Amino acid sequence: MKKSIIEEINRRAKPLRTNQDLDSLLEVIENRPFVLLGEASHGTSEFYTWRAELTKRLIVEKGFTSIAVEGDWPACYEINRYIKGEAHQSSDLESLLVESFDRWPTWMWANQEILSLLKWLREYNREQQSENKVGFYGLDVYSLWDSMEEVIAYLERAGYQEELKKAREAYSCFEEHGRDPQMYGFDAAMFSETCEDEVVELLLKLQDKKQQAIHRQEKDLSAEINTLVAVNAERYYRTMVRGGPDSWNIRDHHMVETINRIIEYHGEQNKMIVWEHNTHIGDARATDMPSEGLVNVGQILREQKGLDHVYAIGFSTYSGSVIAGKAWGEPFEEVSVPPAQTGSWEAFLHEASPKDKILLFNQDEPVFSQEFGHRAIGVVYQPQYERYGNYVPTRLSDRYNALIYIDHTHALQPLVPQLELV
Repeated sequence: MKKSIIEEINRRAKPLRTNQDLDSLLEVIENRPFVLLGEASHGTSEFYTWRAELTKRLIVEKGFTSIAVEGDWPACYEINRYIKGEAHQSSDLESLLVESFDRWPTWMWANQEILSLLKWLREYNREQQSENKVGFYGLDVYSLWDSMEEVIAYLERAGYQEELKKAREAYSCFEEHGRDPQMYGFDAAMFSETCEDEVVELLLKLQDKKQQAIHRQEKDLSAEINTLVAVNAERYYRTMVRGGPDSWNIRDHHMVETINRIIEYHGEQNKMIVWEHNTHIGDARATDMPSEGLVNVGQILREQKGLDHVYAIGFSTYSGSVIAGKAWGEPFEEVSVPPAQTGSWEAFLHEASPKDKILLFNQDEPVFSQEFGHRAIGVVYQPQYERYGNYVPTRLSDRYNALIYIDHTHALQPLVPQLELV
């Protein structure tokens, strides 16, 4: 079995050395409107740089105009305004990134690799008409407080007094829990002290305004998404305390709902690139996630849009280094990534040849639809325990349309040194 896998890898692998080697991916992506770009960790430089190179080509050659990432909406929206020339033009982009992404894990978006891409996007957008400028949007659900504050500021500027009253009621409800999401989740689960009614009513009122609007602007979309974040963050933190699959599923459904609202605003002609971890963009049904009651963005988008409209690319590495924390909220550090576990996809890919490569998959692959472990590193990583929780049983060709494999990778370059965060 191992021999046949390695032989098939060597037969099918396309070299990845230069930007031109991405041609094979551009050809098979064709005109699909959704391209999902994964990563096997949140702290690997090569994952970011190759995603950036592919993103640039998708924008220039395929007409993509939206980038949606695993980040918070308020922070990403400020970056969106910057690269479109609408705000912060007198600001230093590096400082803006550090100020915007100040919630742990800061390094995910405040890094040199993203800084380089955003500079390119700003220059590209300067030459585009307004409707063709590329946007940068956050899909995540964690920004409860920031999103509520953004909604209140928007309603104050718009003069929507009835909606503003509801927003302040919702904000006040959350304030009673000390601006601590975990505390809110505990109180909601233990004592049924929830703010659900307040945020749902606010969202419904903003949706009514949306239906009445003749000419919506992107700031109106931003208020809508921030309210959606409040609704789903409330549900997320309330279910997280109880454990089980609900909080994960709420988060990934929120990401897809945000994608759909961005597409609705810009129009069906809008084509979107999604940057998220492999565990979000790779079809959950090709892993052990269904046995735990879990779904993810890749699965939901394939189900909603159809296989012919979604192209998912996973990323993988054999060894190297990564930025991560030893526990949630602890200072980040550069951590060595040991050689991949024997019998994993990464080990097979390395043994086939220790070179960077691209694998393109078809449906019903006899070799790549076999199930083996596939490495996944999160923002919390302790390599000494890797074998117990960092390999996801995966049928590669069912999970992705393609895989980019980097044999030896290096840690991301955060904009803020570690010592400044201690």
